[in-house]
Amino acid sequence: MRALQWTGPETVEVNDIPVPEIGPTDLLIRVGAAGVCHSDLTLVNFPIRLREDPLTLGHEIAGTIEAIGSEVTGRDIGERGVVYLFWTCGTCRECVSGNENVCLAAGRVAMPPCPGLTIEGGMAEYVRVPASTFVPIGDLDFLQAAPVADAALTAYHAIRGAKEALRPGGTAVAIGIGGLGHVAVQILNAISGVRVVAVDVAPEKLDLAAKCGADLGILAGDDAAKQILDLTGGRGADAVFDFVGVDATAKLAVETVAPNGAYRMVGIGGGAPEITAGPAGGPGWPWGASVRKSLGGTRSDLHDCVALAQAGKIHMEVERFDLKDGPDALQRLDKGQIRGRAVLVP
Repeated sequence: MRALQWTGPETVEVNDIPVPEIGPTDLLIRVGAAGVCHSDLTLVNFPIRLREDPLTLGHEIAGTIEAIGSEVTGRDIGERGVVYLFWTCGTCRECVSGNENVCLAAGRVAMPPCPGLTIEGGMAEYVRVPASTFVPIGDLDFLQAAPVADAALTAYHAIRGAKEALRPGGTAVAIGIGGLGHVAVQILNAISGVRVVAVDVAPEKLDLAAKCGADLGILAGDDAAKQILDLTGGRGADAVFDFVGVDATAKLAVETVAPNGAYRMVGIGGGAPEITAGPAGGPGWPWGASVRKSLGGTRSDLHDCVALAQAGKIHMEVERFDLKDGPDALQRLDKGQIRGRAVLVP
């Protein structure tokens, strides 16, 4: 089969490799579509070689069951679904509590094994997955379904984790209207009654936010914080979701989150918010506000996201690429030239 593989720092290639063999508790998935994520770029651009063997990329996977392991029950050949991106132990206290995204087996790093990042992924014609990770999607289009497995999942988990701050009539800010941000705007509209303010450096991304239901768009810049504060009577936004995570966006979040508000760090740009134990006031950290670094989501979150997509509550803006053009898709993503989510089709 063909597979898009990371073969070393800043190097990806489409290679011919064997179709994976499956074990008794696995499924073989014929891939229908695979989303391209900034996490893929983080791996591709990592400055040192992390392993000797090539690694097939791709953790946003939608496809059809091609073969079923001997011990698997309840699944059918030809069934369509998406793959939950964390392959966890399933037995620790976090997993049985429904917090699979921080499985104890992953230690302090708390990032469980993930296809395309630590295990062979789905930017290929076929992928082996544990049967427990398969979530049915019915007749949902694969191009729509693949990004639901992470772009929607991660945005939904961050938003659900701030639900106490998302009261009707309040204000939520989404920073960065890319693969995650554009669906976050839709999720906020679908499950809360807040006013949604989108922030981005690119006017065309704000146009996308408006298409997705944002009430207002603000160009990132020196006066962005003032504009948000003015919109909220000087108090700040009830929730700020940062899908970029660089210093500038972290600073904006700190300056604009309201007292008792929620700041959720989702983007992994390495930004360092200045949160101090000093007296609250001015641009500093307000009283009662919470900050949480939000990773992926749970299996339950993924089921919720699939339901939202099936109900037409969220629609993924996608740019389709053939698998052979995967290196170009990654380059365009790196340059910020993708509208919504890039999706590869084998």
